[in-house]
Amino acid sequence: MQIRQARRDDLTNLQDIERAAGEAFRELGMPEVADDEPPTVEELTAYLDAGTAWVMTVDDEVAAYLIAEPIDGNLHIEQVSVHPTHAGKRLGRQLIEHAATEARTNGMPALTLTTFRDVPWNAPYYERCGFHIIPDDELTPGLAAKRQQEADHGLDRWPRVGMRRATIS
Repeated sequence: MQIRQARRDDLTNLQDIERAAGEAFRELGMPEVADDEPPTVEELTAYLDAGTAWVMTVDDEVAAYLIAEPIDGNLHIEQVSVHPTHAGKRLGRQLIEHAATEARTNGMPALTLTTFRDVPWNAPYYERCGFHIIPDDELTPGLAAKRQQEADHGLDRWPRVGMRRATIS
């Protein structure tokens, strides 16, 4: 297993991973999430060009990815997905740790993300990774704007939260 920067020739694989990982939402009665299209190649290219798109390879195959962007001085994890055939191998956690190291190296005091509160592999998982829920009235302006974008996209049909994890103590 190896973490490396994503490359242009990885981007369609990232979309395939996102679609495959999204299928688990169907089993929770969230078919709209399962059917939501992954980021476009153009959107993924922006993360790649910013240097905030990483992949985890297993036997030279891209098995997971994480994309992030700076928001309010922190590194915001926009998406972390693991192909279901590689689930349970701690690939997502390793990518999160890599992002934390990158954030710390760049003087960013925290990782942030937004996620579904009640989906077992979302907020409860991230809490086990050291994140804590940010009360809505304490969201930074950028995170509040991100949450509003998600609401506008219809994701607030299910409870969502913002989360934070310090990278610098």
